Amino acid sequence: MATTAIVGEKVGMTQLWDDQNNVIPVTVVKVSPARVVQVKTPERDGYAAIQVTFGTVKASRVNKPESGHFNAAGVAPGKELLEFRVDDAGAWTVGQEIGVDVLADGTLIDVTAVSKGKGFAGVMKR
Repeated sequence: MATTAIVGEKVGMTQLWDDQNNVIPVTVVKVSPARVVQVKTPERDGYAAIQVTFGTVKASRVNKPESGHFNAAGVAPGKELLEFRVDDAGAWTVGQEIGVDVLADGTLIDVTAVSKGKGFAGVMKR
């Protein structure tokens, strides 16, 4: 279970050099603040989790059920709704922003990603 979570989008790759002129590959990630939309507790929902959204989207681009969910929480509509299981749901409040400042320098993190998916490429690709 996570204690904190952030959401980011991969921008690209680059490289850095250390003091011994060794090349270190670096992934550049754009992190926009995530806003807590819903806090799920074990008493009410059976498990502890937070539901967050990131980025901004025009209200007309969101369907009615999601629009009602965002309005009930008092949060501006975002690109996507994501849910993270946490140890203690009481530490979070609806509308709270989670930014990159929750991580300290040198912190080890777990990364989860979704691949683009190329479908069936066929013989010519191979």
